[in-house]
Amino acid sequence: MRRDLYTEDHEQYRETVREFLAREVVPHHDRWESERWIDRKVLATAAQQGIYGLQIGEEYGGAAESDYRYRMVVCEEVARVHALSFGLTVALQDDLVLHYLLDLTNDEQKRRWLPGFGSGHVIGALAMTEPGTGSDLRGIRTSARRDGDDWILNGQKTFISSGMTADLVIVAARTDPDAGSRGFSLLVVERDMPGFTRGRKLDKIGLPAQDTAELYFEDVRVPAANVLGAPGTGLQQLMSHLPRERLGVTAMAIATSRAIFDLTRDYCFERRAFGKPIGDFQHIRFELAEMATEIDVAEAYVDRSVHAYNAGQLTPVDAAKGKWFVSELQKRVVDRCLQLHGGYGYMTEYPVGRAYVDTRIQTIYGGTTEIMKDLIGRDLASKGRT
Repeated sequence: MRRDLYTEDHEQYRETVREFLAREVVPHHDRWESERWIDRKVLATAAQQGIYGLQIGEEYGGAAESDYRYRMVVCEEVARVHALSFGLTVALQDDLVLHYLLDLTNDEQKRRWLPGFGSGHVIGALAMTEPGTGSDLRGIRTSARRDGDDWILNGQKTFISSGMTADLVIVAARTDPDAGSRGFSLLVVERDMPGFTRGRKLDKIGLPAQDTAELYFEDVRVPAANVLGAPGTGLQQLMSHLPRERLGVTAMAIATSRAIFDLTRDYCFERRAFGKPIGDFQHIRFELAEMATEIDVAEAYVDRSVHAYNAGQLTPVDAAKGKWFVSELQKRVVDRCLQLHGGYGYMTEYPVGRAYVDTRIQTIYGGTTEIMKDLIGRDLASKGRT
């Protein structure tokens, strides 16, 4: 069926993204993967050319463009060139950090942080996860106590994407141990604050160029001017921003599924066995037919989610449905595509082999599949009792 998500403006933007990726990312991505590090300067170039940060207001150097379809274009083009480490790094900035800085900052904070973020010279990270907490945000142990005009922050975070690179780290901390869910706040820790240190750059099985780190805070003095929103509202702020984060995972999942499927379809009609293309065998055709159908059906839900997000109507439950289903679909599709490549699929020089390990995190970060199903199930239970 004809897809009607995009307009001519989006397709013109797609050409800009393609040119940027061809010039600034594709020639270097293999080296970044090998070195396990993305050149920081490419993020500045990306931001300045509108690859991310479009929603920043014009007064801070942005385009004030909030249409999520532009973000979808970036996901599709990144997947097409198989630059997933770069794609995740950009997604972290666009789908997570930026929206905290847009939604929760006061005017003074916006003036301090948004121009640098919009130029790509300031990189952000969101520090929620701790050893032993995972998806249980109420289990956060990192704490901050008030001391005059400052907060004294102590604790540890792990699995923090862009933790080594970040200039600003939004840290979730317990600021009132007796206030329950109202006892958490978000504090912005800046690069050179005394007591803030970075531990290991973690060695992941996939997405090697995208840095992931342990972070430590020992009596870090954070000015009250660096608190995002009102103290005590941190947990609510984290929860309210999850739909955007989960839509971002969904967007990259459907784009990667489509890109790897297209690659595999072409391979199946080029690769010959027993005197004919393997795509001419009925079993292979059935495999391709099943994946094509699943991707098309899932894509329709993703497109509808994008429209809902643009209209301010994407609910946490609807975002959770897309996140678990499409990320699990990606895992299934990439696995089957690798199988259809045979031994070549196991080789790292083939995109399907790299996608196989890069894909595995999709059902974990942003909330595991199990957490997504529980969230949906609790919503169904509440409706069933009314």
